[in-house]
Amino acid sequence: MLREKLHFRSTDVPAEERFDQWREYMARTHAPMDLHSPHRQDFRAELRVVELGALAVWPASYQALTFDRSPRLVRQSDPETCHVSLVVSGEAEAMWGKCATSYSRYDLHTTVSSTPVRIRAQPAAGHGLVRSLGVEVPRGAIPLPARHVDRMVGRRLSGREGPGALLALALTQLSRRTSGYQPSDAPRLELVLLDLLTALFARACDEGAAQPPESRSRMLRLRIRAFIQQNLADPELCPALVASAHHISVRYLHRLFEDEPETVAQSIRRQRLAGARRDLADPALMATPVCDIAARWGFRHHAVFTRAFREAFGMSPSEHRAIALTTQPPA
Repeated sequence: MLREKLHFRSTDVPAEERFDQWREYMARTHAPMDLHSPHRQDFRAELRVVELGALAVWPASYQALTFDRSPRLVRQSDPETCHVSLVVSGEAEAMWGKCATSYSRYDLHTTVSSTPVRIRAQPAAGHGLVRSLGVEVPRGAIPLPARHVDRMVGRRLSGREGPGALLALALTQLSRRTSGYQPSDAPRLELVLLDLLTALFARACDEGAAQPPESRSRMLRLRIRAFIQQNLADPELCPALVASAHHISVRYLHRLFEDEPETVAQSIRRQRLAGARRDLADPALMATPVCDIAARWGFRHHAVFTRAFREAFGMSPSEHRAIALTTQPPA
């Protein structure tokens, strides 16, 4: 589900408590870190978190700050996450092991919670705050070998061209305003960000062409699932259309999902029926005819829809609607 939460705004906190509360919020939303700032007596910062399923997008602004994730803190807690941050304003320097890299506006840099790192961030000349956009994802969700993800730590990646520019644009648009999105958009946006992040890493590792077959198959399955979710209302949606849209044969499409508990056609049918069932139980749609709800979910023929609904749920659509609406709690 897509949820936006304001985690911290320094103006809501007494000056003497701001830095400690900021540190507490950061520890709660990320892996434990030691934080240091020359402005800790009157710290200014703001952090929001936009949750997209397993992913989280972090628009943040703050004064000069050092993030220190020491080996001790890694041993203490490792949530096994990967964090990619876009520098929108300001500059930063990352130090890990014997290596160091600096970053400026529209550079991307990566950390993983299992690797000790120190990051110093400071605003650009004439600006009071560092501004960044981060995306955090479970490390295991990235369909690349772990060693390739590890090679991204500290590396400076461009947010001005290629997959990095697309990722920067997606993060920027998503962080500006989330009111235009619906909860059902979250899984699709999650897949989009994961695809862009994977493409960025694969290109940086020179693995785009040599990406392991199992990774390519996994990414293709993710894209196909997103495509099906976005096109459930299309009565033409079927395995042949799905295969054509992804430039593969129907036979290969079935091979991709042969280990799944249901076929592609069964998945389409189940999701359509589940969507129709939800709409039939929605008091706001009480005046909408059953046949219109069926059409909304890709069923051309009312009789076919009624038969499929009865087979799936043991009652007709009208019976389900009557039961659901009579058992609704009072407003």
